[in-house]
Amino acid sequence: MISREPTIERLATARALLLEPFGLDETHLGCALDEIRAHRVDDADLYFQYTRSEGWSLEEGIVKTGSFSIDQGVGVRAVSGEKTAFAYADDISEASLLDAARTVRSISAAGKAGRARVALKKISKSRALYPQLDPIASLGSTEKVQLLERAECAARARDPRVVQVMAGLASEYDVVLVARADGTLAADVRPLVRLSITVIAEQKGRREVGSAGGGGRFGLAYFSDEQIGQYVDEAVNAALVNLESRPAPAGEMTVVLGPGWPGVLLHEAVGHGLEGDFNRKGSSAFSGRIGERVAAKGVTVLDDGTMAERRGSLNIDDEGHATQKNVLIEDGILKGYMQDALNARLMGVPRTGNGRRESYAHVPMPRMTNTYMLSGDKDPQEIVTSIKKGLFATNFGGGQVDITSGKFVFSASQAWWVENGKLQYPVKGATLVGNGPDALKKIRMIGNDLGLDSGVGTCGKEGQSVPVGVGMPTLRIDGLTVGGTA
Repeated sequence: MISREPTIERLATARALLLEPFGLDETHLGCALDEIRAHRVDDADLYFQYTRSEGWSLEEGIVKTGSFSIDQGVGVRAVSGEKTAFAYADDISEASLLDAARTVRSISAAGKAGRARVALKKISKSRALYPQLDPIASLGSTEKVQLLERAECAARARDPRVVQVMAGLASEYDVVLVARADGTLAADVRPLVRLSITVIAEQKGRREVGSAGGGGRFGLAYFSDEQIGQYVDEAVNAALVNLESRPAPAGEMTVVLGPGWPGVLLHEAVGHGLEGDFNRKGSSAFSGRIGERVAAKGVTVLDDGTMAERRGSLNIDDEGHATQKNVLIEDGILKGYMQDALNARLMGVPRTGNGRRESYAHVPMPRMTNTYMLSGDKDPQEIVTSIKKGLFATNFGGGQVDITSGKFVFSASQAWWVENGKLQYPVKGATLVGNGPDALKKIRMIGNDLGLDSGVGTCGKEGQSVPVGVGMPTLRIDGLTVGGTA
């Protein structure tokens, strides 16, 4: 069997799903872009999308929900200066495409923009960060339910205190095609799966919850019995530890963050503040600070959309540009922001491949992909034993941040009280309160154990949600405020 080059293969898949069934080809896309450019605009693009999604949930041995959906459509955008005109339709046809193009071109007055034909000849660069497969088709419905049943049985078998188990499986097959006014034609085929397990444990009338899971851009075969067992162990252990938890102390103290998912604090408290739109408008705590020290020495933060099979990775961003490995902070010095095409043009800097949108019905904006901090040189155990009195937080729940001030609030779903370098007891109700830029400067020790999350992150911004990844090594932060219940 002769296989085609990945970029050509993706374009063929996108044409077969998004153009050919509706009697369209690249000539029609060029005509639509010509219609937009009949008026003077700085940028324009067409974003076609086909998404097939499936979800299963199991509770108490019963299939509670089974869902399947197909969505498709096209978004048409024109940009003039800082202004964006956008229209979308779930009807893919030549008529709706041209109607949308004529609508969005009204953002700019008619003028001599030049009616040169847009020839879609600039094919995006070749790369293959994940397989071009449909994960929904990688297992039958019966096998998917059996997978969830195995997870439930394994959780109940771990400990008699487990009284309730919920498991969920989600799969998505997403195909996008982007045509730009500069002649770029790009396509991507994006698989995405996620398995989640939640358990409730009871002891002496007290109930506590634990959850775990993971996924990424691959097929459902990833969820082997061994992988399921790992998630089950994490979920059950979290619930049992919380059964022994005591009210969290409050006050200013040393806080150590564990590796992996606690990187969500970095994502919220720092990452959003480094997105280009907030900095162009001067509304971020990091605005105008390129080249300045914004973190302690040794702190290097990256946003990397090129990591193989990771949940936040993309072959191309949602504007048709290749994703990149971007250094945001290097050894404590602010190096740059994450940019989409619009903000990069207005700020006079290169694009970084961070233009993302939830779907064809949304406009793109600068968003994170996989955001993480690099390892340092400290042994993680040494960092924990360095705590005289403080908190060791190993998992987080929800949180929020004020971009302008940098202030954040996070709830720790699993944490330990530490005295003289030894774990004393698990605590519940600990809330971390601080300021992103200040917290970066208070980092005193960085572990050599960089870990990435298991593939569960979803980021919200201005009403849009996109899959992301986070990560960090073990960190010691001094003088962080902990809001507790004690």
